[in-house]
Amino acid sequence: MLTHLDLNKILFLDIETVPLYSDFDKVPEIEKNYFSEKTAYQRKNEISPENFYDRAGIWAEFGKIICISVGYFIPQTNPREFRLKSFFGDERKLLLGFRELIESHFNRIKLRLCGHNAKEFDFPFIARRMLIHQITLSNTL
Repeated sequence: MLTHLDLNKILFLDIETVPLYSDFDKVPEIEKNYFSEKTAYQRKNEISPENFYDRAGIWAEFGKIICISVGYFIPQTNPREFRLKSFFGDERKLLLGFRELIESHFNRIKLRLCGHNAKEFDFPFIARRMLIHQITLSNTL
């Protein structure tokens, strides 16, 4: 079924996210209000925003990326080689490093990005965090 795909044109990726702040007490008051409003439907007013804050990492406006890991096949190697690279640490730096990898090696026509639920979560989250850090989005994203 997948024999027609060029594996050298696929970038596999996954991100790991956490809440922006280590605990709810450290969240600025205005952001607490935003978080409370944003999560009211999921909490159904049965759980306090403070007790729900451990889930803040799933929203780009309340979370941050702590790691982007990518994998890709190396062209023209026999046997086929698969390389892994992880970007971690300061979020702005890891986003810039990820963008540089995409721009320098994976900014080709017919490139495919691949990840579990990546279209619904990873790609939009990366793009939103890049916008927050005022990093120009890659055409690939």
